Amino acid sequence: MGARTSGRQAALQMLFGIDAAADADAEATIRAFWREFEADPEGRSYADSLVRGVAGSLERVDELIRTSSTNWRLERMARVDRNLLRMAAYELLEQKSVPRAVILDEAIELAKLFGSEDSGAFVNGVLDRIAEEVGRIDVDR
Repeated sequence: MGARTSGRQAALQMLFGIDAAADADAEATIRAFWREFEADPEGRSYADSLVRGVAGSLERVDELIRTSSTNWRLERMARVDRNLLRMAAYELLEQKSVPRAVILDEAIELAKLFGSEDSGAFVNGVLDRIAEEVGRIDVDR
C-alpha cells in the first residue's frame, strides 16, 4: 500500500471520529490517533494535511457536496460516505498535483472497503459531479 493510500485511510478514520463527536477538534484528534496507530512518515504527513484541510474548509467542502448530490441531504448520508466525499472534494479543490482519476479511484476503493454495498457507486457519482464543478477534468476526456 502506498503512502498516500495509507494516509487517506488514516485521514478517513480521523474525519469519521471528528464527525461522530460533536466537540472534536482536528488537532486533538490527530494527536490521539497517532498515539494508537503507526504510519510511514509520508502517509502520516498526508493524512494530517487532509484532516487539517477538510476541517479548515468544511463549510466550502460541504456546500460543494450539497450542490453535487441531488436528492441527498448531507446530514442523511452515511458517515463513511460523507467523510469520504469531504476528503476527496478537498483533494479535488486543493491537491492539483494529484490526478483526478487517482482521487476518485482511491475514494471509491475506500468506499467499497469501509462503506455499504452501494457506497462505491454513490461516492463515484457525487465525486464525478464535484470534479466537473471544480474544473478537474482528466486530459484524456
